[in-house]
Amino acid sequence: MQSSDNAFARNWPGIASAFLKLGLTAYGGLAIMGIMQTELQEKRQWISKERFVEGLALVNTLPGPGVVQLGIFLGYTRGGPRGGLLAGLCFMLPAFFIMLALTVGYAAYGATPLLSSALYGLGPVVIGVFLVAVYRLAKSVITTIVQLIIAVAAAVVFGQNALGAVELMAIAGGIGLWTFHSRRLGGIALGIVIATIAVAHLASSAWAPVVRGSDASTNPASLFNMGWFFFVVGAFSFGGGLSMIALIQEQVVQNYHWLTQREFIDGLALGQVTPGPILMVAAYVGYKLAGVAGAVIAAMAIFLPSFILMLSILPAFERVRKLIWAKAALRGIGPAVIGLITVSLFRMAPYALPEPVAIVLLVCTVVALLAWRMAALKLVVLGALVGILRSRLPSIPALKAMF
Repeated sequence: MQSSDNAFARNWPGIASAFLKLGLTAYGGLAIMGIMQTELQEKRQWISKERFVEGLALVNTLPGPGVVQLGIFLGYTRGGPRGGLLAGLCFMLPAFFIMLALTVGYAAYGATPLLSSALYGLGPVVIGVFLVAVYRLAKSVITTIVQLIIAVAAAVVFGQNALGAVELMAIAGGIGLWTFHSRRLGGIALGIVIATIAVAHLASSAWAPVVRGSDASTNPASLFNMGWFFFVVGAFSFGGGLSMIALIQEQVVQNYHWLTQREFIDGLALGQVTPGPILMVAAYVGYKLAGVAGAVIAAMAIFLPSFILMLSILPAFERVRKLIWAKAALRGIGPAVIGLITVSLFRMAPYALPEPVAIVLLVCTVVALLAWRMAALKLVVLGALVGILRSRLPSIPALKAMF
């Protein structure tokens, strides 16, 4: 514990400044993981590429927002439990206050669509950062033919929605154990994993009543009910921020009738121009229901399970990852993570690259990162400025096409 205390005392200013900057400038939901890799792993050398992939694998097996959990993981590696707590808070707080300010303005003046003009330039940049991050990680993680096959197979299966991320990484871990350590243990592990997946699919709807089956009459928009709802979503929802947003929309609009569809869409628009985790839209919902107190309760409730899970699991994870069999399993899980992230990248690309000029921005981002090693956060700011500039040009098609 003393070494952890010393590490925190030595590194807490760097942890705080890095994650406050990310919380103020990093856009793109899942692509923020790529920015973290570029800024903290590649540029600042906080951890090795292999260790970063281990963190990605861990957060992808847990419910809740993976980008926040990855921030907690990176803070933990620099400053122990207090470092993880500090990183998570510094990453979230800027997004909370920005979302709260935008929501107060929205409540007073209505939706402000001009705020979304920066997204045109942000989309291609975050995709480019994500692409380069995946490329750099893949070079160090995929070193054998077996690992390449695992990555490709995981991408194909995940792309077809045949299996979820947790299931695929469990299978990949079994294959890694079978290939790189012991065929006997690997075979047993794969058998257990496959049997568990089969049982889980048969009972796939068993957990749904946790967040379903209630209506507005039994769940009025009190602070307790709202806080409990967001806590359950944060504790039991797999699939990352986007899938959690879909669940929130279904329950808040269609089941509880706390918000109208139009109000929720406006909240998503505000979330898109707010840096940091996309799930900060919970603060918008909370404010609409109960003012500032509601915003605080909703934001705390949806992210609290991530802090509890990560800070409880990481001490054991640090010990287990050093075992021979665990290293073998991680050698299988790492390539699967690369495959899953690649699929997510391709799913985001059509929305971020609507026309040729956006593709040019993507190419420029990749070149700037690979050839000039330009800081990802600077590119994010430049991308936003390009989007704002383009929105303010005269409505002359030929002139706009140049930008």
